Amino acid sequence: MRAKRQPAASRLAIAATLLATATIAQAQHGPQPPAPSPRESVGVFDRWGAFIDAVPRRCYAIAQPVQAGGASRWRPFASIATWPGKGARNQLHIRLSRERDPRARVMLSVGERRFALVAGSADAWAPDTRTDAAVVAAIRSSRSMSVESLSKGGQPFADVYALRGAATAIDAAALGCARR
Repeated sequence: MRAKRQPAASRLAIAATLLATATIAQAQHGPQPPAPSPRESVGVFDRWGAFIDAVPRRCYAIAQPVQAGGASRWRPFASIATWPGKGARNQLHIRLSRERDPRARVMLSVGERRFALVAGSADAWAPDTRTDAAVVAAIRSSRSMSVESLSKGGQPFADVYALRGAATAIDAAALGCARR
């Protein structure tokens, strides 16, 4: 089944937002290469975008939540990435909308499935490759997902994502890596 495409103006707005989110995500994860990484947009599929970064080589699908659990200094997102140089495929990465309480668990709900995630102060990942695979399989057959935790102040929050277009964006990103 082919994902419904948005009107051109809407696609441009979504692509700009996703590109900004992807740029922020890259800037917040460790040392950067000396020159900016060329980023290629593969496509926007409903609320999910697919991108390829040249250095370090990675391909990913990314989206912002349709409902974020609070205001923060950064843009929250969910991404599924493939890193050919690291042998990693379909890795989940969540940037939470709020800094979490270090004692609080982070739970991901995708459809009827629930997954406990490994988390830093504002990021969360699947604990292993089996969980990554199970999350991606659940994303492919579900309509929404949510990430829940407690904020640093102890308040519960949830970030909610629409999954329409996610499977197509994941496949487009993976295909983009395979073609290079």
